[in-house]
Amino acid sequence: QVQLVESGGGLVQAGGSLRLSCAASGRTVYDMAWFRQAPGKEHEFVATIAWTDGNRRYADSVKGRFFISRDNAKNTLYLQMNNLNFEDTAVYFCAGSATVNLIPAVQPGQYHYWGQGTQVTVSS
Repeated sequence: QVQLVESGGGLVQAGGSLRLSCAASGRTVYDMAWFRQAPGKEHEFVATIAWTDGNRRYADSVKGRFFISRDNAKNTLYLQMNNLNFEDTAVYFCAGSATVNLIPAVQPGQYHYWGQGTQVTVSS
């Protein structure tokens, strides 16, 4: 049984920063990603990082502002979010894959494990 537990969300002013963490337990989780969901919207891909070589992919809306990283020794995924704006307000979910992929996926359906989510609210 895999558990993913996010932390680090909160309320921040526009232009500020937050760092999200996701602790994985239970078994090896390969590619990992962050998704977010704003009220009334679908899950939106944010960033992903590969297990094999640390290859990173970002949504265009966060490129240059967000940075995804992982510490495999600690089984922890991170998302450093800088220069936050109102449109970044959402529940952020950590996701993990049970398989090793050639390229980390951006579709939520490609991930097998999900955390409960952590709220990020950016005030304008």
